[in-house]
Amino acid sequence: MRCDVVIVRYGELALKSKGVRRGYERILTDNLRAKLDCEGVDYQNIKREWGRIYITTTEPEVADVVSNVFGVVSASPSVVCSPDINEIVRVLVEVANELLSPGMSFGIRAKRVGRHDFTSREICVRGGDAILSEVEGVVVNLDSPDVELGVEVRQNSAYIYTKVVEGVGGLPVGTQGKMVSLVSGGMDSPVATWLMMKRGAEIVALHLDTSPSDVKRQMEAISRWAPNHPIRFYNVPFAFILGELVKLGTKLTCVLCKRMMYRIAKRVMEIEGCDGVITGSSLGQVASQTSRNLMVEMSGLDIPLYHPLIAMDKTEVM
Repeated sequence: MRCDVVIVRYGELALKSKGVRRGYERILTDNLRAKLDCEGVDYQNIKREWGRIYITTTEPEVADVVSNVFGVVSASPSVVCSPDINEIVRVLVEVANELLSPGMSFGIRAKRVGRHDFTSREICVRGGDAILSEVEGVVVNLDSPDVELGVEVRQNSAYIYTKVVEGVGGLPVGTQGKMVSLVSGGMDSPVATWLMMKRGAEIVALHLDTSPSDVKRQMEAISRWAPNHPIRFYNVPFAFILGELVKLGTKLTCVLCKRMMYRIAKRVMEIEGCDGVITGSSLGQVASQTSRNLMVEMSGLDIPLYHPLIAMDKTEVM
């Protein structure tokens, strides 16, 4: 089916106070625009209405692109018409003729926002009757139709769609300040970074370098999720510090090593104006991540530490 507009739906933003919500919507719109520009997808403009963002485009794949922007719950390529029931029914028949063939089933789901002289049920009944009359050999199936026709009626327009692309959800990056993320080149730290980006945090990556790794390439890959907020990357030589700690010959090498990392992270946090430090720690996964060692490592640091993987095992992280 043709595409006039992609509807972008969000979730948590709608629960915020009016002023906060407006600011979050603006950040989400900017992030959507940056993502589309980064991917080189054709679109004309982006506009906000209460509860929805609309991207004017003839490219249905825009829905797939924006579904990977934090804050987006779902997206649908849609045909636009006036919020008149006769026009809605006409477009429903037009779309059904495009997508349905004899032996196929369909269902209609409709919802309205604003004041209209018809109900959602009337849309479904009149639309269904018209399709059964105009499209040969099709049947209604509301439980598991071959094609589900969605209708969303707003105050000034109606939107007909058949595809709902699930989004990544969360909050838009840039709504929760900046965080320093300790990244090692392994699996845990990029997952922890991604999860905190999903909660709206902008990232400053800090790698304490003891050996060659692909950590910078990892951060470049994660940056693609938020092109409007490029990840600043610090690579700090750490091999000498680790060597000096090993020379002490103590069983506390892992704990002392992590404390030194946190001290460096605190300094980067101050330089960048960040609000906390992210780690890939998982409770009990390695010696430095037992409950007691985690307590000792952060003792007296006076900075917020975030451990988004704390209750996950390796399989869940993978």
